[in-house]
Amino acid sequence: MSPAMAASQAVPGRAAGGVGRVLLWKGASVWVGRDTGQVQPHSHHAIQITLAAAQPIRIRGADEAAWRETPAAIVMPDRWHAFDGCGHPVAMVFVEPETKAGRALLARHGGHDVSLLSDDDALAALATALHAVFEARGTDQALIEAAQRVVEYLAATPAGPQAVDRRIAVVLDRVREQPGAELTLAQAAALAHLSPSRFRHLFVAQTGISFRAYLLWARVGFAVARGLGGGSWTDAAQQAGFADSAHLSRTCRRMFGLAPTMLVPEDAAGRPRKPVAAADPA
Repeated sequence: MSPAMAASQAVPGRAAGGVGRVLLWKGASVWVGRDTGQVQPHSHHAIQITLAAAQPIRIRGADEAAWRETPAAIVMPDRWHAFDGCGHPVAMVFVEPETKAGRALLARHGGHDVSLLSDDDALAALATALHAVFEARGTDQALIEAAQRVVEYLAATPAGPQAVDRRIAVVLDRVREQPGAELTLAQAAALAHLSPSRFRHLFVAQTGISFRAYLLWARVGFAVARGLGGGSWTDAAQQAGFADSAHLSRTCRRMFGLAPTMLVPEDAAGRPRKPVAAADPA
């Protein structure tokens, strides 16, 4: 499901949520859904590739007063932006900048906070293929592979190992594999065979954000994927290592511009499945 599956307050009658899927793989994720709406300005620690299915979306950076319309766009990590799916199907692919593909995307598209990707027939074909897998309710692996082809095309490089110091890479792998597990800064430093102070500085130098901020980023994506997979948002929050569902909600709002309860999962037939927890604890 797209992170923008919230109601657009500017468009009366738009659905309050969307129907879709969220899938994670090492250093990246894909969110695909229908009925995407408008969300408040937000920022997150990942490069965001936004792909419309047929109708264009609207997007703008923090320093832009006017919306820009486009079939596709790319947003650099940790940059404030706003998005409006205009009630249409949208796919988003998130790539962490610490990965090899992330570094390549930064090098190729990092000149602007938000870049429009228009008039690119090859990208349009890849976007169409990704949406087709989603509409056909393809397997998780098929959807991930379709998203990876988009990343490899825009990065002009195949997916590969992480592009950071190996000591930091060990910690990143641990967080991605077990985002809900307790991992203090001291424990992470021990994994990297560094003192806590040296680890703290090296982590920021290699990733651009603090260890705690990265941990929250990894956990919120994991929580959303678990919440959409069934069960309550309270359970998803606990499984992801959040203190409670209110903490998850606040973090999700800051990173994606909406509360997790505004995301609606789909059943096997692609129909909205009633959320287990409908209230927004925030």
